[in-house]
Amino acid sequence: MKNRMTAGAVALVSSLVLSGCGSIPGLGGGGHTVTVWLMKGSVSQDFLDRFTESYEDEHPSVELEFVIQEWSGIGPKVIKALDSDDAPDVIEVGNTQVAQYAATGDLRDLTLESMRDLGGDDWIPGLAQPGKVNGGQYGIPWYAANRVVVYNKELFEQAGITETPKTRKQWLETSEKLNTGGTQGIYLPGQNWYVLAGFIWDEGGELADDSEGDWEGTLHSPAALKGMDFYKRLQQYGDGPKGGDEETPSQDEQFAEGDIAQMITTPGSAAAIEKKNPELKGKLGFFPIPGKTAAEPGAVFTGGSDLIVPESSSDRREGIEVVKALAGEKWQTELARTMSYVPNKTSLAGVVEGQEGTAAMAEGAARGRATPNSPNWAAVEAVNPIKPYMTAVLEGADPATEAKKASDSITAKLIAG
Repeated sequence: MKNRMTAGAVALVSSLVLSGCGSIPGLGGGGHTVTVWLMKGSVSQDFLDRFTESYEDEHPSVELEFVIQEWSGIGPKVIKALDSDDAPDVIEVGNTQVAQYAATGDLRDLTLESMRDLGGDDWIPGLAQPGKVNGGQYGIPWYAANRVVVYNKELFEQAGITETPKTRKQWLETSEKLNTGGTQGIYLPGQNWYVLAGFIWDEGGELADDSEGDWEGTLHSPAALKGMDFYKRLQQYGDGPKGGDEETPSQDEQFAEGDIAQMITTPGSAAAIEKKNPELKGKLGFFPIPGKTAAEPGAVFTGGSDLIVPESSSDRREGIEVVKALAGEKWQTELARTMSYVPNKTSLAGVVEGQEGTAAMAEGAARGRATPNSPNWAAVEAVNPIKPYMTAVLEGADPATEAKKASDSITAKLIAG
């Protein structure tokens, strides 16, 4: 997750008190100690304390031990743990990492539990789909976050815009109207490939596809090219660097200057923006990324976490029960309200009502997706041919030619890893 939601994830958890690696022992005692690996910053200490006390009261024979891990270098550490005889009982992993871990053959298939106990049919797709590998549900959705449009209400008002756009067409018209004088209509860096992915999915395209049996890049498909064309049309209504991404330079810092009307990011960025420029406090609003029609928002990349259970867990049955609790309605509601996350079910979207940014995320999450569910996708991101492809097109190169080059590079990495 970290590589996918860097700016938003940091902002969402900037106020948390978790720090470093280490164990947080449970309060109870008994015959089973369930060890749970969680990632640094995923939840607050307060949430862990409340969950631990409640769970151990209800399960007196179980003691919970939470071990906080760093995102950096977590992949090899999880692989090593899965291959050991003493794996933790539950592990939090990035939603797009499940396929990589399932490929080891060392994960418990949780399909039965997802259907019988957890109402898996209602899970948001961006968490459920990457957790399903070769027909088995190995990752249980835990929480999600996705991009929305953060906008400057004052600049909208000055431009005479009284409603946020609901369709792509309206979004282009709004952005053009805002892009005047010293105001940028929208700040969209040229290499924000997660945003591009949503536009491609809206057109019915994919980043890569395995429908013919083998994975191959598909950026050169007609549908994917339409997605890139919309990105180019939207990007022109601002001064986002064609050769940069969200971090180079920091788009939060750019927005904090006060002359940008819109930006695509996670709602948590608002806190960082207001800290940089306190004059913007109370002036920021949020709306879902518009879709092709007003009937539903645009598709978005969903970042977040799933919970997995290693086959070699010594307390596997008890670990599965902990997963059920964390992924169940009671603690999903608590998690969403405490951490401003999107809960794992579309039917729970209402629990964040009143939290404008989180509610906008939840609305968009209903059409959330994840990156291609290949165990080798991480190798694609390591070199990421999508970014230079986007820059080339924005600078005037032939889209079809550049897309085919990028698709070929993706295919090579998906085959070779």
